[in-house]
Amino acid sequence: MKKPPTLSLLETPSWHDYELLDSGDGLKLERFGAYTFVRPEVQAMWKKSLPEKKWDSAHAIFQSTNEESGGHWLFKKKVPERWEMEYSPVLSSLEGRGKRSEGMVRAIRFWAMTTPGRHLGVFPEVASHWDFVTDSVQRADRPVKILNLFGYTGLASLSAAAAGAEVTHVDASKKSVAWARENQVLSKLEDKPIRWIVDDALKFVQREGRRGARYDGILLDPPKFGRGPKGEVWEVYKSLPQLLDACAAVLNDRPLFLIVTIYAVKASAIHIGQVVENIMEKYKGQVESGELVTREKSGGRLLSQAVFARWQSG
Repeated sequence: MKKPPTLSLLETPSWHDYELLDSGDGLKLERFGAYTFVRPEVQAMWKKSLPEKKWDSAHAIFQSTNEESGGHWLFKKKVPERWEMEYSPVLSSLEGRGKRSEGMVRAIRFWAMTTPGRHLGVFPEVASHWDFVTDSVQRADRPVKILNLFGYTGLASLSAAAAGAEVTHVDASKKSVAWARENQVLSKLEDKPIRWIVDDALKFVQREGRRGARYDGILLDPPKFGRGPKGEVWEVYKSLPQLLDACAAVLNDRPLFLIVTIYAVKASAIHIGQVVENIMEKYKGQVESGELVTREKSGGRLLSQAVFARWQSG
């Protein structure tokens, strides 16, 4: 009988510029840098731990409408148009091996801002993948090429580049790619080899396959639904299997990893893990799947943010 993928809960406890202060009653209270925000969180079905006055002191509240991701910000205090944040990688897999040294991998800096879709330019829970990618690139001890699909504001791309990888970053949004390039400048990583591509993810990967391009690692962070720059329709359950097949065709003979993170869908980590396992079965390695979680500062409860699956060589 085939052994199922390992199930894990991944936390990112090393943040200094982000905190989940509290959650409950369908909301979450978070700190991004010097500013606090209240955003909807349907999974926070429990009661709040902090008193209401703490919640009332937030700089802004996102008020939802009936439309998915629709709504607007209600500002209670002044918030700048954008502000700087920073993340420093944790190289846990290199500790104790004599490979870690101060300044080996620089911190990444990026711009945060409120957006119409309730997001602020960073998904803090994904930082556990940034650490994993940083470790993988450093352990490889060879030139590494990384493909980051649905790359958003570029934080995974910058983490990989800072660790020494050559990165191809793909997103269908010109605005997101422009934001990512600004984050590259802010992080002082202009000298790092990053290709910034505005394109439909599936079409780009299929073209890369025809061109004979090969990558050592691939990250995918697809939305539930989206459109490419030419109106291409993305629906995760229909489109993801085809995209994963295309990704398998552009992996080299010694891949390091394949990471899939999925938000806002009723998907099981077991199912995603088995899909990745099937795609990567010809390679020697292992699949880990589970949930990306954030721990409250107030009551210590875990808030699940996304499901993931990642294959790594071994």
